[in-house]
Amino acid sequence: MQTTSQMKALDERYYMPAFSREIAIVKGEGSKVWDADGKEYIDCVAGIAVCSTGHCHPAVVKAICDQAHQLIHCSNLYYVPHQGEVAKKLVEVTGMHKAFFSNSGAEATDGALKLARVRTGRKKFIAFTHGFHGRTIGSLAVTHKPAIREPFEPLGMVKTFVEYGDLEGLKKAIDSDTAGVIVEPIQGEAGVIIPPDSFFEGIREICDKSGALMIVDEVQTGMGRTGKWLAMQHTKVQPDIVTLAKGIASGFPMGALVAREGLEFKKSEHGSTFAGGPLACAAALATAGVIEKVLPEVSRKGERFAQGLAPYNPRVRGLMIGVTLGDRCPEVQKKCAEEGVLVNCAADGNLRLVPPLTISDAEIDSVVKVINGALG
Repeated sequence: MQTTSQMKALDERYYMPAFSREIAIVKGEGSKVWDADGKEYIDCVAGIAVCSTGHCHPAVVKAICDQAHQLIHCSNLYYVPHQGEVAKKLVEVTGMHKAFFSNSGAEATDGALKLARVRTGRKKFIAFTHGFHGRTIGSLAVTHKPAIREPFEPLGMVKTFVEYGDLEGLKKAIDSDTAGVIVEPIQGEAGVIIPPDSFFEGIREICDKSGALMIVDEVQTGMGRTGKWLAMQHTKVQPDIVTLAKGIASGFPMGALVAREGLEFKKSEHGSTFAGGPLACAAALATAGVIEKVLPEVSRKGERFAQGLAPYNPRVRGLMIGVTLGDRCPEVQKKCAEEGVLVNCAADGNLRLVPPLTISDAEIDSVVKVINGALG
């Protein structure tokens, strides 16, 4: 096995420097990972909310291996093993009508934007400040952060950004050519920003009056992250389209969009070579089974984090936790890593924790102790 220095040398020579990184993770089990030098960490990054069932969950590993022995890839020109089963499961747990698969959250966003355009016949979109929806051309167009969006403009999408939480601003921005309003139920990359439920009730009402579609980006918040299958299920609002990814297949690349009745792609309107392949669907089906078992405990585990970090006024919804630290955030992140806990800094100096849904109480207590020590 390569050492960290060997991996770093290869990376510096041959890989484009798009990421800032120091640690080389080579092994994972449950909520723990090990680096190339043998150091153990409790992982509260979890691939950024991806490893929902923990690292290498036996049920997921078995499902992938069993399927790999049978069929690794099958074109969507044919019926794909497990694809219908996963679509059925997602429809059941989300309350939507039909699903379509992608390879990532960004692709799911692109699909949602295409679906909104083709079914409404309209061209414009409204998104919100500090929102993050992906880095493909389409998803980047509705991603707010100027530093990552503006270097690539023009992006070919007519869009307006409204302040997150501002319903009056949304009313002024929406018009008869608005195809959709895209929103995160909790802004993850912005630092776990949780708005009041009335915000989403207002969006629903405004969309209903204007004929625009309500598109909810649950890429980070979905698949049990907040204690329910969807974060929107904490409200009474039913969106028109929902995007999913991250925790959907325990780390195997996969995304999905689910939509209400009357919203679906017709033949040849959308497609993908790899999306919804046999391995991805096997992983997703096993992941859903594990999430179903641990979901009742997610809110309680989040409350345990909330109590342990109470002096720092954490924002907590299930196992999605944000703490505002400002300029101290990078220092605290580094100190936590030194003490064997991986956390990350989201935007504006916000510490973000999105651990596996399977994290134990003892591990939560260890994480809290390390963070309190780093802050103290």
